[in-house]
Amino acid sequence: MKSIIFICLGNICRSSLAEGIAKKQAKDRELTLRIESAGLSRYHNGEAPCDMSQLLASQYGIDISQQRSQHVSEFDLDTFDLVVAMDESNFMELKSLGVINLVKLGDYGFDGEDVADIYYYPKQAEYVYDMLDTSIEKILLVFDP
Repeated sequence: MKSIIFICLGNICRSSLAEGIAKKQAKDRELTLRIESAGLSRYHNGEAPCDMSQLLASQYGIDISQQRSQHVSEFDLDTFDLVVAMDESNFMELKSLGVINLVKLGDYGFDGEDVADIYYYPKQAEYVYDMLDTSIEKILLVFDP
């Protein structure tokens, strides 16, 4: 089975929202994919997605309330067909760890733009959702051309 993992710092905002969006899009397109998300920090391990991410997701018919933050060490990242970093900092850290099949989400329709962390920038939440939704639609073309 093909697989994709979305990675940000804490796995409670951006990557958890990306996981939910990707699962919905894959289901709508009848794609069978393993879709996960994780964080580079252990600070939020075991926590549910932040309220803003849950609210955004629910506004678009996506329930991410049962997700829990996971650390990247819980996964063998080299087994994923695609590892998607949310920003340049995440990308560079993953690259330094030797992660293969690594891409940056903003390279899919947003000229390499970083996905803003809505934990710190909640006013950008709608833009972040649109960015994730649009980019993930393009990323899934890798699995369903």
